[in-house]
Amino acid sequence: MAEVAIRGVRKSYGGHEVVHGVDIEIADGQFLVLVGPSGCGKSTLLRMVAGLEAISGGTISIGEKVVNNLPPAERDIAMVFQNYALYPHKTVAANMGFALKMARMDKTEIEARVKKAAAILGLEPYLDRFPRALSGGQRQRVAMGRAIVREPKVFLFDEPLSNLDAKLRVQMRSEIRELHQRLGTTTIYVTHDQIEAMTMADKIVVMRDGHIAQVGAPLDLYDRPANVFVAGFIGSPAMNLLKGRLAREGDDWRVDVGAGPLPLGAMEGLEEGREVIYGIRPEHLIRSGQGIPARVAVVEPTGSETHLVARLGAEGAGGQEVIAVFRERHAFKPGEEVRLMPEPAHVHLFDAASGERI
Repeated sequence: MAEVAIRGVRKSYGGHEVVHGVDIEIADGQFLVLVGPSGCGKSTLLRMVAGLEAISGGTISIGEKVVNNLPPAERDIAMVFQNYALYPHKTVAANMGFALKMARMDKTEIEARVKKAAAILGLEPYLDRFPRALSGGQRQRVAMGRAIVREPKVFLFDEPLSNLDAKLRVQMRSEIRELHQRLGTTTIYVTHDQIEAMTMADKIVVMRDGHIAQVGAPLDLYDRPANVFVAGFIGSPAMNLLKGRLAREGDDWRVDVGAGPLPLGAMEGLEEGREVIYGIRPEHLIRSGQGIPARVAVVEPTGSETHLVARLGAEGAGGQEVIAVFRERHAFKPGEEVRLMPEPAHVHLFDAASGERI
């Protein structure tokens, strides 16, 4: 195992820079997730750590060694790809042991490592089968087994679950996390799925346009997003982000969002009339006679919860849209008027111009 240090790393294609001076410290044994929308630079960064992409600037260290100019085979890493990258004409056992065979490892040692990895991943009954005879989940386990047998310092995962169906993704999420807890190997995992990031990571790096938007533990990002981008990206359903202006009512502050004033928790240093973005998560909107009116647009019962999509204002037309989540059962109907009240203790406030947290 080893810590990984990414310092001032840049990547340019011609004159176009796509990763802009990124700094990340990954502790020994940590599970770090790089998350962000398509094109944000997360996979490019992972490929630079792997040595599959040249670095345009900065340094990458694995353990005590700067690896900028080392080929992938000398970095002591193992990568699991999105498309499994298995040899169709080789058995599961041969696929898992191929890299060791190329390294001229003793045949007995290769067999021992393959059997050990197969036992960890539940692949023992499939060692003599070919990839075409396996399900998607089993193929992904083989790809993981091929990485495990190498006993690397660092595991790299590049969106490994994106080709699986929803139920299997949930199962494999748990299996990868359990595998990490068992092996304790430093892991860098790339995904565009914020649910994967939240459920798997020790630490999350949210990326946007080649920059880091925020770094932190999953619940830190959820409870205290640094900017509007992270607030809207982390959480499902997404946080409600409402445009408004700060207004004072006696000793209290409110945000006027057009349909009415919304309450703020205890805050200092505010300026009346300042344009802001008022953030409230769907689970922190409650039904209350003291709330502001909203017109129901869509009702989505999921079984355990009811998701309500509504437009603010008594008529709803032209009002800002919000999503509320209720654990209890409600018989909402489209077109019905409801009154919704944010819980002030859970309000997030952002500057409208910069998008940064106030």
